[in-house]
Amino acid sequence: MKKTVRLSDIAERMQVSTVTVSNALAGQKGVSEELRTRIKQVAAEMGYQTRGTVSGGGKKILNVGVIIGEKYLGAYPSYYWKVYQELSLIAGLHSCVILFEVLRHEREAALELPLFAVEQQIQGLIVIGEIGREYLEFLDRQPDIPMVMVDFMMRGLKCPSVMADNYYGMYKMVNYLIEQGHREIAYVGTLLASNSITDRYFGYRKALLESGIRENPDWVINDRTMEGQIGNIRLPERMPTAFACNCDLTASELVNLLKSRGYRIPEDISIVGFDNYLYEGLCDISITSYEVDIKEMVRCAIKIVVSLAEHGNTPADMRLVSGSVVEKESVRRLEHV
Repeated sequence: MKKTVRLSDIAERMQVSTVTVSNALAGQKGVSEELRTRIKQVAAEMGYQTRGTVSGGGKKILNVGVIIGEKYLGAYPSYYWKVYQELSLIAGLHSCVILFEVLRHEREAALELPLFAVEQQIQGLIVIGEIGREYLEFLDRQPDIPMVMVDFMMRGLKCPSVMADNYYGMYKMVNYLIEQGHREIAYVGTLLASNSITDRYFGYRKALLESGIRENPDWVINDRTMEGQIGNIRLPERMPTAFACNCDLTASELVNLLKSRGYRIPEDISIVGFDNYLYEGLCDISITSYEVDIKEMVRCAIKIVVSLAEHGNTPADMRLVSGSVVEKESVRRLEHV
């Protein structure tokens, strides 16, 4: 079987970087015309074939890279794995081939391109879940990699984003608790650990303010480190009647902690989450949550990256995708005297 010629093979022959070869073959700036011509000649001699250009039916196929930060991986599938699965299913409907990579900590720290961006020509990049600003700025500076951020945004970057409506989603969840008779409500989520957690906190604040409920600073509770490691939730001295958690994984951790302290859910304490996604077995009670429309979020991301790759523009810099409250077993209605 004939060996596939990679960009790195051409780079080794030419004694230049793989990025230079990629830019030369893609017609990007930063490469002299003389060097570009030589690289194209060597590529042709070696039998290099551009991947993912035209299908059998004549329709252009786009190679789209997808990265997820290593911190979002654990012993069980995360919410972002669900996002990736939906992305893989929908991509084919838009003539896209998905190339997936986990962004390792060391690669992010060294500001190294994803391997598929080095070894293959990709026409677009989707980043699922918030990663470090420095690395995102590095990716955003790449002239030949149009990028879309999914489920987060970052101020100051040129690239567009597609997000769940975190602010109004948590606003709905807290209003749901208030409608169930709760007025002593805590928020569980480490502020500034991510944009999503912070946005959801402000949705919590809005719901309290509109109902004339004073925020108790002791009831804004950390759930993770700034690096994203969930755990070590500390319960307040005076307990609220309900907790609004920034995600279902945190909600499950809280359920297990409360039960270990002798509390019953929802008889003693009510809990709501966010995402409506939790790996089976982490919690023995189903958690009332805000369900994000993952399919719509993914459809928007694909459409945007295709528009960027084919036309160099996008219909929107940021797209918010709404969801809905899903009632389950973790909330008790309070009957006030």
